[in-house]
Amino acid sequence: MAKKYTYYPGCSSEGSGSHLDISLRAIAPKLDVELEELNDWNCCGASVTHVESGELAVKALTGRNLANARKQGEQDVVTACAACYLKTHQANEKIIDNEELRNDVNEALGAAGLSYDGDLLVRHICEVMVNDVGVGKVKEQVTNPLDGLKVAGYVGCQTVRPFADTERGGNYDSYDDPEFLDNFTEATGAEAVDFDAKTSCCGGAVALMSPDKTLGIIKIILEAAKKSDADVIATPCPLCQQNVEMYQDAVNKKYGTDYQIPVVFYSQLMAVAFGMDASKDACLDRNTIRSEKLEKMAKKG
Repeated sequence: MAKKYTYYPGCSSEGSGSHLDISLRAIAPKLDVELEELNDWNCCGASVTHVESGELAVKALTGRNLANARKQGEQDVVTACAACYLKTHQANEKIIDNEELRNDVNEALGAAGLSYDGDLLVRHICEVMVNDVGVGKVKEQVTNPLDGLKVAGYVGCQTVRPFADTERGGNYDSYDDPEFLDNFTEATGAEAVDFDAKTSCCGGAVALMSPDKTLGIIKIILEAAKKSDADVIATPCPLCQQNVEMYQDAVNKKYGTDYQIPVVFYSQLMAVAFGMDASKDACLDRNTIRSEKLEKMAKKG
């Protein structure tokens, strides 16, 4: 029987990270996960909102999402976006722990007839897959193993820091050398290669505003993947995926390199391994740098 969660897609799900959102929704039923979308959700305020508006405004944005989630039931709130998770989990914990902040947030929410007492748990979908689903369940659903595909598992920094190794964060992995993404990769039948940059920062939102300041650290990630002879880089983070894929031409121009390494989401790998459609479910056609090797493995609709 499927377990239900309130699913917070986040802003990237409607744009740059739509292939994560669609492929995740496609594989969820195979893993007995029911994702009930959060009604009338709003931006979590990640990256830039706190610079202009201050802590209370950001916490009120998250409080509104959580108040709406509570109206849908007591099930855990899950998100697939690292930035959304970081902001939402952090705000939820502060609302729980800080009575003064909770009162201020509820005063703001009161203008919309809402309130939130802090009685929900906010979780990352990867933690759910580790703790509730289990990697064994992922492996059981594989009908099209990705034999011969070499994958560099790029976790990034925000998915595991600072909550992965905490009780409220699910205690599902370590900060410095997380294994869950490699385990997902191996469950699909692909090879998880050694990858020195697995938790390196891609520059986050700074890359979007001032890419010249972050091309050097993106190059480190690409060089590590090339050194590992990876066919693709796989990540759980929409911003990591976008930055590492989108700026490869700029990196090449600045440093005289020739990187063209596809950057996919773990959920796209799972969709292909589960025998699902390459475009409709795995959304491989939405990647800027296409992986010919992975596309040849995928089922065509």
